[in-house]
Amino acid sequence: MKLFNFRRKKETLQESRKITAGGQITAASSTLILAQPQRFNLDLSIYKTAIRAAENMDYTRRSRLYDMYADAMLDAHMIGVINKRRSALLKRPIEFWRNGVPDETVNVQIRSPWFRSFLSDVLDAQFYGFTLAQFTTGKDGYVEYFCVPRKHVDPQLRLIKRYQSDITGVPFDEYPGLIMITGDMPLGLLASCLPWTIRKNGTVGDWCQFSELFGMPIRDYAYDAADEDARRRTLLDAMAQGSGSVFIHPDGTKLNFIEAGNKTGSADVYQKLVDVCNKEMSKAILGNTLTTEASETGTQALGTVHQEEEEGLAESDRTFVLNALNYLMTDIFSSMGIDTEGGEFVFVKGDSMTKQEKAELFSLARNQLGLPIDDDYIYQELGIEKPADYSRLKKEAKQKARTVEETLLQPERKIAANRAEGFFVTAPEYGALKW
Repeated sequence: MKLFNFRRKKETLQESRKITAGGQITAASSTLILAQPQRFNLDLSIYKTAIRAAENMDYTRRSRLYDMYADAMLDAHMIGVINKRRSALLKRPIEFWRNGVPDETVNVQIRSPWFRSFLSDVLDAQFYGFTLAQFTTGKDGYVEYFCVPRKHVDPQLRLIKRYQSDITGVPFDEYPGLIMITGDMPLGLLASCLPWTIRKNGTVGDWCQFSELFGMPIRDYAYDAADEDARRRTLLDAMAQGSGSVFIHPDGTKLNFIEAGNKTGSADVYQKLVDVCNKEMSKAILGNTLTTEASETGTQALGTVHQEEEEGLAESDRTFVLNALNYLMTDIFSSMGIDTEGGEFVFVKGDSMTKQEKAELFSLARNQLGLPIDDDYIYQELGIEKPADYSRLKKEAKQKARTVEETLLQPERKIAANRAEGFFVTAPEYGALKW
């Protein structure tokens, strides 16, 4: 990952040139004039052309490719696996620590809603190839954050273009407070997924057509070819009976449906191809398939391996985000007057144990290992409210435990006493025996 930070030293962020975006009419004075994405009716030839334009070393044109990315994000499976990877990152809270303790001066800023959106955009650099963001200070003293639309950014020449079709623009250095985060792949992971979303969309369309043709029975109407009135009545009857395939023909003609001998016209072919497309997208985004889909051949051991691989990917994403925060955000906060010297952003380790698992662990530690555990700590970890008369109840519980213990030990003590009594000989009444 390459990280770039572009800031003016003499100009404060409050007085800086702020990037804004809007439409051609509604916000003509904006820095960037946005255009709606061109979706649908996409094929592999358009994909290849978009890849070539994006990889042009002199004048990269990525708008068409990112329009295709926007179309791919409408796929339910695609957005599902991407959100799964995002959730693995966002579910772990982040704090700023200094000298081993949280620093509330910085943490009050990152608890704002913008910070969560920023983390998601940082991770999106892996999907789209890069993320360019600008930070400014709002009137209330809180951080304001804007993710620059990627279609208006030339990451190779480091330009921000007013129109997405421009071949030149304003250099990054003209805008202070910029952070440029580059993913591991120049065009992002979505470039690997696009061929599969295109094939999937075409396959689903063919599948729907197949269902319309063969999913419902075909109604067969025959009429006397010499009777025109009979033909008209037949047409009216067919139209009055709703939708569905209809074969209207003169008496004596027929329609034959011929299936291929290898059954390629069956619905299973479409289902299998859609499954292959989904699996390839899962591999590209998550690195596996068994954590998102059931498999007839998958075993629990194999699923565990895939889960471990996914957790390793999540750990890599956390490192990716921490690099952006600790190498770039600390400088941004410092320029805003927020002291970050000597501190760092860290992921707070969460507690993955359930309450039942904690209860079993406490029972093992106290009853079998004899380890002393503070009762207040147990109440806190198990989420149980401590009773107001805790001292009295604790004393009664101890007394009851002693009573039960005494009751259980009485039979053993009687047996031990009887054995001792039978072992020793009773002393003679008139003195020692003469042995």
